[in-house]
Amino acid sequence: QVQLIESGGGLVQAGGSLRLSCLASGRGLSNDAMAWFRQAPGKEREFVSVITWSRYTTYYADSMKGRFTISRDSAKNTVYLQMNSLKPEDTAVYYCAGGTVISRRANDYLYWGQGTQVTVSS
Repeated sequence: QVQLIESGGGLVQAGGSLRLSCLASGRGLSNDAMAWFRQAPGKEREFVSVITWSRYTTYYADSMKGRFTISRDSAKNTVYLQMNSLKPEDTAVYYCAGGTVISRRANDYLYWGQGTQVTVSS
């Protein structure tokens, strides 16, 4: 069983930055894909980015390219999401997710964190 704990959310002004962290614990981590999703009120959960533990493959949603950077520290079992040039429309609960395949679909992920709120003021 894999457990995921997010941290780093908060309130920031437009144009600011935040770094989210996702600490992963449990068995079966080495071959897992780790992703970030977000969900704004009244909207569906949206893919943000994904990274693999083993090959450092990364993918981003088009709207986040150039502003968000996903990375991982295998020694710390932690995945990060560096978010720059934040916009009010980035306001959402951000979730960390773990799975066995690289996917942009939330349903393909097996493990989820509790989420961390990111609020961007204008």
